[in-house]
Amino acid sequence: MTVKTAGEVAAQGPRRPTGDDRGPLLHGIATMTASATSNQVGAAVGAHAFATLGPAGVVAVRQFVAASVLLPTVRPNLRRFTWAQWWPTLLLGLVFATMNLSLYTAIDRIGLGLAVTLEFLGPLAVALAGSRTRLDLLCAAGACVGVYVLVLPGPASDHLGVGLGLLAAACWAAYILLNRLVGARLPGLQAPAAATLVSALLYLPVAATLLAQGRLAGTAILYAVGAGILSSVVPYAADLVALRTVPARFFGVFMSIHPVLAALAGLVLLGQILKPHEWLGIATIVTANALAVQTASTAKARHGATTRARTGRGDRAGNRD
Repeated sequence: MTVKTAGEVAAQGPRRPTGDDRGPLLHGIATMTASATSNQVGAAVGAHAFATLGPAGVVAVRQFVAASVLLPTVRPNLRRFTWAQWWPTLLLGLVFATMNLSLYTAIDRIGLGLAVTLEFLGPLAVALAGSRTRLDLLCAAGACVGVYVLVLPGPASDHLGVGLGLLAAACWAAYILLNRLVGARLPGLQAPAAATLVSALLYLPVAATLLAQGRLAGTAILYAVGAGILSSVVPYAADLVALRTVPARFFGVFMSIHPVLAALAGLVLLGQILKPHEWLGIATIVTANALAVQTASTAKARHGATTRARTGRGDRAGNRD
């Protein structure tokens, strides 16, 4: 079976589902929902280990679990990497390490729902970068309003926790941009696999310290391993399956469900009750993100269609000559 990449699917533009398409589409939606739920439940499970391992310890175990799955699956040929391939891969590994640590520390300080919602400002910023349309500017303004309503800054606000959530957002934006760069230099998933190894190596001192202190054992390690499986392994596999049956544009819009699921996971598994203004802020940011991804994907699809049409006309003109 030939699996199309996300870019290839998005370039085809919107397509009305037929009766034959609805089955795979519904299966894809179910798979994406399971993936997103697993991701946020994994973060909530990992939070139960914060008291023993700390956010850094949970991230370390999560990175080890991710590396133990990705490396044997992808098998990147590290010896053949050139420096032009290595330097963005090393940066990607550093971004992995920083993004997960800042996110998990933010979860520890301000709660799962708020932290994940702030993190989603990263892909939103990438989607809006360079755009000048009124709708995109409206999305940017809406996101700013959503952040203010979500946080309602005041003397009692945890500014460090909010700052760490925004750092995770910046790292996610950098992750997207670096993936675009390294994706053009290395085939398949070799770069993410190698970057996961780099990130895991960066956390070896953390694991060694916890091991020496006797803290890397018991229930806490089980919670951390569970976070690695639920937040890394399951979403990795599920997203690959989902992209076979749903358009990449729809996949991108559907990602906006993550903050809502994070808030629900925090409520059910961690007892984190959000205030009405926090739910309103989450809804505003989710809407802005969904609209931004939708419009960006539509513009990309139209540009691709225009380019192919021009190329086709040029080819026909050349054939006539």
